[in-house]
Amino acid sequence: MKLILLISFSFLGLLLNAYALEPAKHMVIASKRFLQSLDVNVKEKAQFEFLDEERENWHYFPGRFIQPHGRKGLSLKEMTADQKILAHGLLGSALSHRGLLEATDIILLEQILFEREGSTFRDPELYHISIFGTPANVGTWGWRFEGHHLSLNFTLVNGRVFSNTPSFFGASPAKVFEGKYAGLQVLTDEAEKAHKLFRSLSVSQKKLAILSEKAPRDILSGQDSTVNRKSFFPPNGLPITKLNPKQKTWLSELVYLYAVKHRPEVIKQISKRKPLIDPQGTYIAWAGSLNLNEAHYFRVQTPDFLFEYANTQNDINHAHAAWRDFDGDFGRDFLADHYQTEHKTQMLD
Repeated sequence: MKLILLISFSFLGLLLNAYALEPAKHMVIASKRFLQSLDVNVKEKAQFEFLDEERENWHYFPGRFIQPHGRKGLSLKEMTADQKILAHGLLGSALSHRGLLEATDIILLEQILFEREGSTFRDPELYHISIFGTPANVGTWGWRFEGHHLSLNFTLVNGRVFSNTPSFFGASPAKVFEGKYAGLQVLTDEAEKAHKLFRSLSVSQKKLAILSEKAPRDILSGQDSTVNRKSFFPPNGLPITKLNPKQKTWLSELVYLYAVKHRPEVIKQISKRKPLIDPQGTYIAWAGSLNLNEAHYFRVQTPDFLFEYANTQNDINHAHAAWRDFDGDFGRDFLADHYQTEHKTQMLD
């Protein structure tokens, strides 16, 4: 009986492992269905060449503030009812349940801001899909889902997810205090976890970790397509090697909050190539007040990745959280390796 159970569980494990490698395939299927639903004129707004410069033209501002022509791609507002369903299906092919819920909350905040301000650019349907290249299990392609306070960028090579950065989640308001959505909170877990970590630091640790009593106005990586390494290297802050075991656990839990927004299989592929937390080269830093009701900023950086957070605007109720790859945003480093390998193969042929 035990042998039968072991065989059954082993077989189940094989099946689960087989299906665990599916996110890239799901993205292909979802994007193809979405493109098939579009007529020729509409498809021109949604699909670009893979090498089009628009692929790296990402923003987290509202579209009216993006120069010179606003946000590109096909907006939910321009889609039919069935196309909107397919658009959300594409979003769900990459995000975890938690990430999808958080993205939904961020979009909902636009409706809350519209009801508060009456501004026409506050619109939960002004989120755009852009597909770069031809979705396929072989070759290179990518896609983006983007609007105010949300920018999700995926680059795929030969049926693998090679990049999920830039990844940006923002919230204004981060906490809703009135109306029918009172109690809604977005991106507060990251602040509370970081606060717990930095408050636990000793006096000597804080001398290294707290860079300034004044927080920057926003995340320092900004909206550039490439992170300026000179702004972050050589690293400032407290090295992971000076954290005690409990503090290292809290640091892992903080980085986990950024990663867990994506499907676990996606994160597994990425972390196999580059560790999310380097055991020697990770640094943490804080600027501003350690009171979360006052302006604050923090970051975790490794030789590869940058995790940033800022809450400094609108009565400290406007949060930005970004995950960047210093060398590999938009799959830049992996695409270079892919093209070099492909070129060598062609030369051998």
